[in-house]
Amino acid sequence: MADGLRILTVLGTRPEIVKLVPVLCALRDDAGVDSRLCHTGQHRDLGFGLLDAFGLRADDTLHRSPAGGLSGLFASLLTGIGGVMDRMRPDCIIVQGDTASAAAAALCAFHRGIPVAHVEAGLRSGDLSQPWPEEGYRRIITQLARWHFAPTPAARANLLAENTPAARVYMTGNTVIDAQRMAREMLRRDSALGTAADGVLARFAGRPFALATVHRREHDAAALRAIADALCTLSREIAIVLPAHPRPQSHILTERLADCSDVAVVPPFDYFAFLRLLDACRIVLTDSGGIQEEAVALGRGVVVLRDVTERGEILHHGQASLVGHDETAILGAARAMLAASMPAPDPVFGDGHAARRIVAVLIRESS
Repeated sequence: MADGLRILTVLGTRPEIVKLVPVLCALRDDAGVDSRLCHTGQHRDLGFGLLDAFGLRADDTLHRSPAGGLSGLFASLLTGIGGVMDRMRPDCIIVQGDTASAAAAALCAFHRGIPVAHVEAGLRSGDLSQPWPEEGYRRIITQLARWHFAPTPAARANLLAENTPAARVYMTGNTVIDAQRMAREMLRRDSALGTAADGVLARFAGRPFALATVHRREHDAAALRAIADALCTLSREIAIVLPAHPRPQSHILTERLADCSDVAVVPPFDYFAFLRLLDACRIVLTDSGGIQEEAVALGRGVVVLRDVTERGEILHHGQASLVGHDETAILGAARAMLAASMPAPDPVFGDGHAARRIVAVLIRESS
C-alpha cells in the first residue's frame, strides 16, 4: 500500500459527481490514501446533495467566471485548478468523462508533471461536433492521461485503436452503475431521500409516464422546437415528465410545452429524486449520456435524442433507438417501445464494482 498517497479528484458538474461519488467513497475507505476533492463550480447548485448524503465534502470549491463563454470558463478553470494543485502537490489526479472541468484539470496536471487517471475513458462518437464540446475534451484527456479506465470493451477497443498503450488501459465497468446501486440502497433505508419527486409521482400514480431530459448544446432552437412538438404529441398517449435543465435555451422547450396538459415540467431534481422517477417511468427520451446507461441498467427502453451516440452498446443490444430531433422519428421510436414489453435490465455497463477496481489500480501503481 502507498502510505500517504495524495490523490486529488477534480469535478464540477452533476454527472461527474454522480459517477465519482463511488470512487471518492472507495478512496475514503483506504487508510493509506490522502484523498482530496476540488469542486470547480461548473454546475454550481447541482449535485452537492449527493456528496452530502455520502458524507463527502469538497476541500476546495472554486468560483467559475460567469463571462466569456466556454473560453472564459476554461481560462477560469485553468487558473483555479492550477492553484489547488500547487497547494496540494498531489501524486496523481482523477478526472471523469468529458467536461471542461475534466479537460482543464488534465491540462493543469500535464503542465505540472502530475499523472492523470481518466475515469470513463475511451468513449467516442466519431464526430467532433456531436457532442460538442465534449467529444473534443475526451480526446484531449486521452492524450494526457496515464491511466485509462474504460467502462466497456468497446471503449477499450477505441483506445487501443488510437494506439493508447494496452498496459495503461483497464476495463472496469462504469461507475454510474456503482452510484445507482449505492443510491438505491440508501433510498431503501431512508424514506426522507428523494422526496422532491413525491408531487409528480402522486400526480401520475397508477399511470405510465415517459421521462424526458434535453440539454445538449448542439440542439439549436429549431431542434428544441421539434423535440417539444414531438413530446407534446406523445403526451396525448402517455404522460411526460421533463426536468428542465438550467441551460438558458431550455425556455424554448418549456414555453412550447406550456399548453400540453399531460406534460409535467419540473425543476432539476437531486439524484435521489431523479432515480425514483427513472425507477417509475415506462420509457426514457434523452440526449444525456449517463441517463442512457442508467436507463438500460434498470430495463427501460431509451429514445436517444441525438444523431450519434458514444454508447453504441445500447443500440446493439436493442434497448435504444437513435432518432436525433426528427419529430416523426421520435414518435415512431417511442410508440414502438410503448407497444413492446419492457426490456430486461442489461449489465452491459458494469456490475457495480468499478470504483473498487479503479482505486486498486491507482494504489498498486502509484506506490
